[in-house]
This record gives sequence, C-alpha cells and structure tokens, in this order.
Amino acid sequence: MTAGPLDDVRVLELGSFIAAPTAGRQLADFGADVVKVERPGDGDELRSWRLYAGTTSMLFRTINRNKRSVALDLGAAEGRDAVLRLAANADVVLENFRPGRLEAWGLSPEALTAANPELVVARISAYGQTGPKHAQPGFGAIAEALGGMRELTGEPGRAPVRVGVSIGDTLAGMHAAFGVLLALRQRDRRRAEGLPPLPLAERIVDVALTEAVLSVMESLLPDAGAYGVTRERLGGWTQGIAPSNAYVCRDSRSVVIAGNGDGIYRRLMGVIGREDLAGRADLASNALRWEARDELDGAITAWTRQHDAAVVVEALDAAGVPASRIATAQDIVDDEQFIARGMVQRLPVSTGTEQLDDVPFPGVVPRVGAEPGRIRTLGPDLGAHTDEVLQQWTHRERR
Repeated sequence: MTAGPLDDVRVLELGSFIAAPTAGRQLADFGADVVKVERPGDGDELRSWRLYAGTTSMLFRTINRNKRSVALDLGAAEGRDAVLRLAANADVVLENFRPGRLEAWGLSPEALTAANPELVVARISAYGQTGPKHAQPGFGAIAEALGGMRELTGEPGRAPVRVGVSIGDTLAGMHAAFGVLLALRQRDRRRAEGLPPLPLAERIVDVALTEAVLSVMESLLPDAGAYGVTRERLGGWTQGIAPSNAYVCRDSRSVVIAGNGDGIYRRLMGVIGREDLAGRADLASNALRWEARDELDGAITAWTRQHDAAVVVEALDAAGVPASRIATAQDIVDDEQFIARGMVQRLPVSTGTEQLDDVPFPGVVPRVGAEPGRIRTLGPDLGAHTDEVLQQWTHRERR
C-alpha cells in the first residue's frame, strides 16, 4: 500500500463522541498514526450510540477507523503519567473535553508540552478556550442553534429542525484537522529555517463548535449588516434561487431539481412541457423567478406527480438539468458513481458479539491522487493496542 501523506505524523487523541474523533479520523485516513485514548471498562460513549446489536456501534467503527485504541484512566496517576509519556513522542494531541477538565487531571497543555516543545495541541469545545462563556458545557446541537444554522433549517412558520447528522460536531472536527495541518506546516517551516519552536500559545489550535457552525453560514451576517435582511426558514427552497426544491413523484419518492441558471431553467421548462413559462419576460432572471416560486413549483410538481422518480431523473439528466432522487442508504450503496470512486467500501466488521462479513462504509474524502483512499482498519476494540502503543511510542526518540 502506498504510504499516506501523513504517515510520519503521530496523533494522540484524547477526545470522545464526534468532534475530536472526526479530526482524528481525517488525519488517520491519510496515514497518521492516531492513538485513541479511552477510559477502561466502557470506553468512548460513542461505542453505545445507535447500537442496534452487539456491544460496539457502526457509528464508532466508522468515526474511529484507521486508529489504534489504548485504555487509560486519565483521572488516575498511572494513566496521567502514561499520557504524558505518549505526548512526549507525539506530534499532535487532540482533545474535546470541557475547558478545565484536562487541567484538573494534570494534563494541561503546559504539562503535555513540557517534554515536547514542538507539540501541537488541538482543543475543541463548545465556546472556545477564552471568552465569557468558555467554561460552559455544550454540544453540537447548541452550536447549531447559536451559530445561526437552526434558525434557517425547517419550514416557515414551524419550529426549527436539526440536520439528521451531528453537523456541528463534524464541522468542528474538520476545522480542527485543518488547523492541525497548518500548525504542522508552520512547525516544519521553522525546523527547516533553524528557528526555535513557537511558544505554546502559538501551537494551540482552539476550535469552538459555535464558531465552526458560524463559519459556514455564508453571508448571513453581512446581509443583515449591509441590507437589513434577516434570513428566514424556507423549507426546501434556497434563498433567491428558483426553481430549486424537492418534488414528490408518482411513486412517492422525491427528487431534488436545481433549475438555478437561466439556461437550465429554460431547459427544465422544456422537459415539463411548459415552454410558456420558459419564454415569459417576468421569469427571465433568478430574482424574478424567486418572486414567482410558488407558481413554478406548482408547475413542476404537476409534472413530477405524473412520473416515477427514476423517469423524472432520466428525463432531466438527458436535458442537462441537475436532478437527483433523494437517496436512501440502499440507493447510496448501489450508486454506480459512488462505487466507481471508492466511496462505498465493503469490509468485515464485528458488532462485538457477531462477525459480519460484508458491510458498506463511506469512503475517504478528499480523494488525493489517481486512486481512492482505502479504509485500512475499522474503529478498534477497546484497549486493543494498549501494550503495543506504550511499547512503541515510549521507547523511541521523538523526531
């Protein structure tokens, strides 16, 4: 197997749940040796989330793929000392505990870096490590609310809803992984120039869940500041773009149709047999079509209701109109595009009580190079690598 671009990077993951483990997974996917520290006994609580059978969930196996597991009690002197020895030989420490928890265990960034002046410490928390709210607890759902995402998610006139995945935590993990790469780049540049390591404060990657959500809210703030526009929930619509929505078909499946551009809009109207709408001057631009979005959606729905979803998508594809069925898990597993690009990878996996031989897992993103990245191992059994890692990491020189 070709070495990954991060195969010389060692990462000590002290996190649990979604955020820090997502950062660890992204680094592990590209070759980093990520050692996940879990408490003895029951380990990361994610092991029991969405647990439909056995003792270890597919969620844990997915988020913690390509890692090794070490079982240590961080609240005990023996566990704390082991973590300090591991940190001395790591490049990165990831954590997503409530601010102050590491310090209470004697594992502050100062303690972690005492024997390793180049160590990068990535900290993920609800509100960040500073500011008036920094000590408050919080999860991704709170970040989605405070960061502006919930207010825009759902149907107008109804309570906001959440996205069906832990998007706030995932965004924070992705930002943390990016921050780690920036810090490592800076470290390597200073090494090459013969400069001393940066002070600790400059080697801390501080990611707030709330800020990770806010960062993807596009022009929410400047639209309000510049134009006095307050964005509102629009259901399936995209602000200022029409027609673009989900439409129910004859077989009760739904499709998303994105008639975003002027040319695409005209082709879409041709497919549904509404050339009269295609040529109307009062529908010649997105801004004008947005004002007539109810009329356009009515015309499109009248057409989709006459055909099964597969027929709708086939007709729109032939006309160059972006469209897709709203996919179920089975649709994704069977999708020829995902399969061709290695985005569905089948592996044997244990539930903890049963061995399953052929289970699909999502592939490695982004794709770097000609071939898709491969899942080397799934999320490990609790403590499976404790002795191995303690032997390897604490009996060799730090680079």
